[in-house]
Amino acid sequence: MKKRLLSLVAALLLGQASLPALAQEYGGILHLKWGTLDTTDFHRHTGTISLPHPFAETLTSISFDGSPKGLLAEDWTVSDDALTYTFNLRHGVKFHNGREMTADDVLKNFERIRNTVEAGWLTTAMEQVESFSTPDDHTFVVQLKAPFGPFVNLIAEAWILAPESPGWDSNITQPIGTGPFTFDSWTPQLTLNGSRFEDYWMEGKPYLDGVEFDVREVADATLALRAGDYQVAGVPLSKVESIENEGFEIAFQGGTSWDFISFNNRNPRPPFDNVKVREAVAWAVDRTQFNTIMNGKYGTPGNQPVGEGNFFFDTELSANDPHNVADLEKAKQMLADEGINPGDYTLYMVSTVGSRSGPLLSQVLRSLGFGVDMREYDDLGYQRALSEFDWDIYPGGSGARNDIFLRYVRLMSDGPNPGLWGGIQDPELDALINKAISTADLDESRDFYLQAWKRVMDNYYTFGLAQKPSAYAISPKVHDMTIGFNASAHRVDGGLAFAWMDQD
Repeated sequence: MKKRLLSLVAALLLGQASLPALAQEYGGILHLKWGTLDTTDFHRHTGTISLPHPFAETLTSISFDGSPKGLLAEDWTVSDDALTYTFNLRHGVKFHNGREMTADDVLKNFERIRNTVEAGWLTTAMEQVESFSTPDDHTFVVQLKAPFGPFVNLIAEAWILAPESPGWDSNITQPIGTGPFTFDSWTPQLTLNGSRFEDYWMEGKPYLDGVEFDVREVADATLALRAGDYQVAGVPLSKVESIENEGFEIAFQGGTSWDFISFNNRNPRPPFDNVKVREAVAWAVDRTQFNTIMNGKYGTPGNQPVGEGNFFFDTELSANDPHNVADLEKAKQMLADEGINPGDYTLYMVSTVGSRSGPLLSQVLRSLGFGVDMREYDDLGYQRALSEFDWDIYPGGSGARNDIFLRYVRLMSDGPNPGLWGGIQDPELDALINKAISTADLDESRDFYLQAWKRVMDNYYTFGLAQKPSAYAISPKVHDMTIGFNASAHRVDGGLAFAWMDQD
């Protein structure tokens, strides 16, 4: 694959005389097909993290390799007992209304998240906080009740907004942030537009005059990409080779997405209230076949929330999974042993528009003799449908996350937006995850997470299918647009603040 970043590094190693660096040009509106937005109150988002960052920044930023780096915080220190976090804020950072950001602004944002936001991504993190303080205008201190390992990674989604943002006391309607672009207009399910912020704190950046995001639900953006409607767009893995052959550069996220199958665990209906029936379905699913059809050569079959090479991945648990080889006849026999006649049931399957896993799973269930009522929804629609827990089975996916905890938190009884994993209610699972986040020892944390995942597997709450990368196509007219670990369009070491376009 062509990697612009690697090409630039190679050019430097060969010498600038042979391959002179391109001079950045200012100007142009960059059109992107990149994610969706579910609310203008960024503190209350429950879905994508793709789009807030170009408009509102955070203390920390997730770099390409998944590690946290300072964004609005230059750096930070953690006390020996892992209870006190001291963030040193950048000087001269301005909100889009022209006012300089201070530590008091950061404190007010964290207090708003802790005191008013329910069931959001940061709920668990804020429950660990004992106090906030601001020793001076550029120092923000967080005192925790107990060690909480994911804290620095999780606050990469705690956006800092000016407290004078309209709707601050209820629901923010016009976010005033510090990002490289101002939040100009948002039409749900249509467009999101922003303009260059002239007083942005990164010297000389951004280069673009503005950005326009198409936030419609479009399963395949390649036709519009070829037509020039977009200069940057996420593309299906099945189209990567063809779009690359047409001159577009392909870049992949550093973190992988997770494909899985979930059962309704909050309000299970027969026959899935029987764990043996859920197990039978797992026996009928061929992970390798699913991965090949969904992800081609780019995905990797797997039974865990993270892929091989990740610290929290367990090689033995992967190798010894009995479901690595599907057995349809065994599945049918298990159903018979439980006295289940599949023909007596029509299963309600929630699926997303354009899903490849939905039809595959439907075929598997029908091969077992079940009837299937598969209903397809757009991005917001399927989340609403799942949250009502009036369904039986869901084949879905979840993008790269800032911290392993964000994989597990939605498996917890009171986790945010738990529908994707069926609203599990399991105190023992909750206790294991809480132990994982409450130790400062990374090895201990890993062990508790793996115990938690083993419990998920044993109870067939959800069934892991594969890990896959997310691919983006970049027009040859666009330069220095690098893709990060997750889907965020802006970070401290790359993204939209660094991108520029040929002016011709």
